Amino acid sequence: MDVTNVKQIGGEISVFVTQLTAWAAVALPSLLSAIVLLIVGWWLASRAERGVRVLLGRQSQIDLTLSGVLASLVRYGILILVVVAVLGQLGIQTTSILAALGAAGLAIGLAMQGTLSNIAAGMMLLWLRPFRIGDFIDNGNVSGTVTDVGLFASELRTYDGVYIFMPNSDLWNRRLINYSRMPTRMVDLKFGVGYGDDIATGKQTLLAMVVDETKVNAQPEPLVFVDELADSAVVLRLRCWTANADYWTVVRAFNERGKAALEAAGLSFPFPQRDVHVQGGPSVRSSDEARAQ
Repeated sequence: MDVTNVKQIGGEISVFVTQLTAWAAVALPSLLSAIVLLIVGWWLASRAERGVRVLLGRQSQIDLTLSGVLASLVRYGILILVVVAVLGQLGIQTTSILAALGAAGLAIGLAMQGTLSNIAAGMMLLWLRPFRIGDFIDNGNVSGTVTDVGLFASELRTYDGVYIFMPNSDLWNRRLINYSRMPTRMVDLKFGVGYGDDIATGKQTLLAMVVDETKVNAQPEPLVFVDELADSAVVLRLRCWTANADYWTVVRAFNERGKAALEAAGLSFPFPQRDVHVQGGPSVRSSDEARAQ
């Protein structure tokens, strides 16, 4: 390599270093400012989300289901503003970027109609609030206790501890039963007694059992009546009201104590049975006649 080439390469390196220094002197402060702005904005968004959760959690008028979604919206709203500010700090024209994002959002929205339907269903669930966190619901396919409600999906926990992640559209588009919404619930039980038993005694026995239970509400008054004359038994129907939280406790107790009380009162519990009469059938021969043939 001759001296001329060495001088040429040295001149190109010098020009590159000069241009790099000039670019760094202009762009480096903007780049560092953008990085700092991004870090501070990310930290601020997280702090704002936690602050909103704590603030709304202290308000008894605001449901927990809604407070979580509002906190998430605050966080993502701040992050969007931070990203736009960072792009502007780097000298990028945000107007064109926002227009491109709008067009991309439209295309993505058309391609993700199912996801958008889940968002719409989530907004309707949060607005109308047919259930809240902690309620036990059943939509025909699944049943469980609601643990979280988001914009896209809801989370449930079944009675046997199974985790269910369900899209909001599946909850919104089906008939939904909320077993926890009402403060009281009716206990409805059936007891079968024999046709030869004293019906009045059975009714008095069941009513006495209900009166002795402190978890049963006095109003509406408990009621016992003959519900059905079945094939093998007279069906007595017991109806009373209790607090929603005590429903299953009262049902299990009455199923066990009701049987014991009716038996102690001398009433029977018949089981289904049939009497079959055969007419015109072949005669039954004795074993001696069969051996003789």
